[in-house]
Amino acid sequence: MLIDGELVDGEAGTFAVVNPATEEEIGDLAAASPADMERAIDAARRAFDETSWSTDRELRKRCLTQLQDALDAEKEQLREQLILEVGCPRAITAGPQLDAPLSDGLRYPIKLIDEYAWETDLGDAFISLTGMMTRRKVWREPVGVVGAIVPWNYPFEVSIHKLGQALATGNTVVLKPAPDTPFNATLLGRLIAEKTDIPAGVVNVVTGPDHLLGEQLTVSPKVDLISFTGSTAVGKRIMEKGASTMKRLFLELGGKSPAIVLDDADMASACMVGLGPLVHAGQGCATPTRMLLPRSRYDEGVAILKSIYENIQPGDPQDPATLCGPVVSAKQRDRIRGYIQSGIEEGATCLVGGPEQPDGMDRGFWVKPTLFVDVDNSMTIAREEIFGPVLAVIPYDTEEDMIRIANDSSYGLAGNIASGSLERSLAVASRLRTGFIGLNGATPYGADTPFGGFKDSGVGRQNGVSGFDQYTEIKSIAYPAD
Repeated sequence: MLIDGELVDGEAGTFAVVNPATEEEIGDLAAASPADMERAIDAARRAFDETSWSTDRELRKRCLTQLQDALDAEKEQLREQLILEVGCPRAITAGPQLDAPLSDGLRYPIKLIDEYAWETDLGDAFISLTGMMTRRKVWREPVGVVGAIVPWNYPFEVSIHKLGQALATGNTVVLKPAPDTPFNATLLGRLIAEKTDIPAGVVNVVTGPDHLLGEQLTVSPKVDLISFTGSTAVGKRIMEKGASTMKRLFLELGGKSPAIVLDDADMASACMVGLGPLVHAGQGCATPTRMLLPRSRYDEGVAILKSIYENIQPGDPQDPATLCGPVVSAKQRDRIRGYIQSGIEEGATCLVGGPEQPDGMDRGFWVKPTLFVDVDNSMTIAREEIFGPVLAVIPYDTEEDMIRIANDSSYGLAGNIASGSLERSLAVASRLRTGFIGLNGATPYGADTPFGGFKDSGVGRQNGVSGFDQYTEIKSIAYPAD
């Protein structure tokens, strides 16, 4: 682990990390005790309060540039680590799992250090409260100590975006990776310690299987903000537990995102969005897991989706041709199979796949790509986040019916719309209660683009200027005008 500038073992010993494709141990990692986490929190607090990190923007630019250079040099090692510990297909590392966030996850925040509105001049005004002409300014300052809690599905992508924005704004960080996928975080810690001038305590990386380590961050009065990406259930617990210390929160949570096909769409290309739940075995919060097809073209769309799901099988993540790899753990595999069984029991038609073990895959955590049709939006498989390779196809009659079904969800993270008319697509997008919408296969993904959702999908936004904002506090200043 990295605590207060030193690479250290954990007081709780070690824990094993397993390759989800083979169930073989990858290796052992340091397991933190509560005392280790407390030392990390203290180090981050001290680094924020006593070093120049929070005020020296040139230092931050230099250090983050050093980290970018170090990551670029270790890119291929990081790629192999991610495939082994996450079980992500090699092909996905060329996109959101590694190459995309590595290209701009730090570079964009570095750029913003110079461009951000750290100070806004509101001009002079007569203030009746004081009876004087007053010059007014608004300053943006770092929040303080950030507890960054990272999930297992896209661990490097999430970590680098949290670190990039939190550090560029002048905060210090305690990074807590998921116990299933910690090696990419410990690589980050080693590079920070060995290849950068980041002061001791500014970044701390604490690993371990004890989920209460994250709660320790949440309840600590020394931590000012929790930046969490993960399940809605845990996000709600963080919000509840953080209330006692008035924690600032960024919560990027779950989704049950609709892929909407309008009746004027090119059906063949529109149904390609149905591949979403097969990419990385559906382990993505913004994955389109409900597809809404017009009843007038329902059979046409179902036939295309059936062909897609019959022709893609889970496979070795090391194979560049694999799209759908394993899920991360036996627990997750069993949870997904339970959802598939519930879909069958509630009356949906399981057209492809099912809860059975895929043929010939006796080792590893595998789930069959599963296509449900004739789904009602009230069914469990249409309402709860499955986080597996499962697509629920729902018919609709009118555009008003479609809007109602799309918005009838406790979630509001993402959505996709396919139409032959950009004007129609934009009109539908304006009515969706969701935070991240792609039209005709496009996606608004990037370090400069805010990502997050409505309702149970969370609070705040990752990335963009909006992401920068959430890692800052606002201070209003006034003094007599000349």
